[in-house]
Amino acid sequence: MPGFVVKPEPTEVPGLVHLHTGKVRELYQNEAGDLVMVASDRTSAFDWVILSEIPDKGRILTQLSLWWFDQLADLVPNHVISTDVPEGAPADWAGRTLVCKSLTMLPVECVARGYLTGSGLLEYNASRTVCGLALPEGLVDGSELPAPIFTPATKAAVGDHDENVSYEEVARQVGADTAAQLRQATLAVYGRARDIARERGIILADTKFEFGFDGDTLVIADEVLTPDSSRFWPAATWQPGRAQESYDKQFVRDWLTSPESGWDRTSEQPPPALPDEIVEATRAKYIEAYEKLTGQSWQ
Repeated sequence: MPGFVVKPEPTEVPGLVHLHTGKVRELYQNEAGDLVMVASDRTSAFDWVILSEIPDKGRILTQLSLWWFDQLADLVPNHVISTDVPEGAPADWAGRTLVCKSLTMLPVECVARGYLTGSGLLEYNASRTVCGLALPEGLVDGSELPAPIFTPATKAAVGDHDENVSYEEVARQVGADTAAQLRQATLAVYGRARDIARERGIILADTKFEFGFDGDTLVIADEVLTPDSSRFWPAATWQPGRAQESYDKQFVRDWLTSPESGWDRTSEQPPPALPDEIVEATRAKYIEAYEKLTGQSWQ
């Protein structure tokens, strides 16, 4: 069963209770009841959290999320309280730590797609639908959809795939009113982000969000619009009908599936450590995405 090649031991910090180790983030709770999220430099591929880390990745994800939260503030509130590093935490937590509201989280991955690829393409090729939504004939890998669509998924444990579900299934799980709120917020945020990215020469093909309630208020949580949660493509090289270049960990996936790695993806054996050049190329892609989107130089 895929999962962690080596599951890390969480850092112990006075006043914090460790709650969860995710693929990338460690989650703690402080004495005030707030959540403390720390983004590591871990990376995953094919449902494995692999041995090699990508230097600065956790800081890039955190700083990019904070930038996006600012761009989206008038559309939906977010869960960030502060970026202060808790007293007694290691210095390495600087820049990768968010202190957040503790929300009543919704068990739905809220996916917006503006282009056809990935699991959506597989379903379309089989049935001309994505999450039960009918799409026109003639679409190929990388095609822009007539309009963005909300294609939710159920949240999976580490090592498992998220499973696409219909809107009706989401309504059954969380109620019709909440499902409508999720769809509206997801598509509104996607539309804003798509337009911002397009101005910077990047196509936002699809992305996923997590939401929770703070009382009666719907709040966006976790990370937003990073290369880990989104497909970003260079607009200049976009060409439907083939796999697109992307700002993400594609270097990692490509190397792991190459003869050079010697790894059999269908086996139960964990993947090997990455060569230095793959680590560096992946880091450079994350930095390039950050700099193109924000217009700021990575420090």
